Amino acid sequence: MTLVQRLVAAKGAMDDEFAVECPYCGEQTTLYLEADVQGTLIQDCEVCCNPWRVEVWWEDGERYVAVTRGDGS
Repeated sequence: MTLVQRLVAAKGAMDDEFAVECPYCGEQTTLYLEADVQGTLIQDCEVCCNPWRVEVWWEDGERYVAVTRGDGS
């Protein structure tokens, strides 16, 4: 894994909330994902409006999210 990935495991009471950091502006925010969301999606940063590539997967019974730049850079 690289530093760009911003990997965060689901922790705490809410498995649909993930603390993430924008790979463009560095703003920290909470990403809310429905329980059945899995795979790759694109979402814009609420602060700088740049596109994120959000990857969601399960591993060893825990849900993970990786946020990278969605513009291919």
